[in-house]
Amino acid sequence: MAKRIGDILGRMGKAPSGLGLGMKLLIAGGVAAYGLSEAMFTVEGGHRAIIFNRVGGLQKDILAEGLHFRIPWFQHPIIYDIRTRPKKITSPTGSKDLQVVNIGLRILHRPNALTLPEMYRVVGVDYDDRVLPSIINEVLKSVVAKFNASQLITQRSAVSLLVRQQLVDRASDFNIILDDVAITELSFGKEYAAAVEAKQVAQQEAQRAQFIVEQAKQERNRKVVQAEGEATSAKMVGAAISENPGDRKSVV
Repeated sequence: MAKRIGDILGRMGKAPSGLGLGMKLLIAGGVAAYGLSEAMFTVEGGHRAIIFNRVGGLQKDILAEGLHFRIPWFQHPIIYDIRTRPKKITSPTGSKDLQVVNIGLRILHRPNALTLPEMYRVVGVDYDDRVLPSIINEVLKSVVAKFNASQLITQRSAVSLLVRQQLVDRASDFNIILDDVAITELSFGKEYAAAVEAKQVAQQEAQRAQFIVEQAKQERNRKVVQAEGEATSAKMVGAAISENPGDRKSVV
């Protein structure tokens, strides 16, 4: 590039003095404008920047939103998006009673804007693909293994709270902030679904048998009451006849 510029300047030296001076000024202005544009960069809203220096390495300063300057070639800006972003992950795991569980998780995450240089050294810019899937699977397997399949349904809020606590602590090790963690899906394998259905059928059959037994008891009690009533009525009629023989003749 420098050789080409030198050749152009050499040719312009052979040109008329006025024309050569104008071309030199034009090229010098173009080179200055290019250098100035390369020396400036903008950090957009919701972003932060850190500088990598070819001589001194990664700088500690964190640049806020706005226009900034750098030394071309020697300094390179690294831009981070610090806005909260969603991520969904589904993980197959096993419960305490060895049932297959498919659990889906949605998290809202962002990098810690105060520790970007350290974060870049450890995980880089694409932390959400490098770190989040692995720690989410790790925490989900650890938490789900503490509950039976039925408990995962009946104690879902407790499971969600435990997942959130452990995941927030684990993400902080990588300078990642989690603003929200929620379980969005909870399903089980075919074997467990069939077992649950069979259990429901058995419960319905038991309830039906209990209803039949209760109905039989009520019918028996009704007949007993009816028989007792008839016997009491007969006794009353007999007593009345014994007390009034004339009534008996008239009845006969």
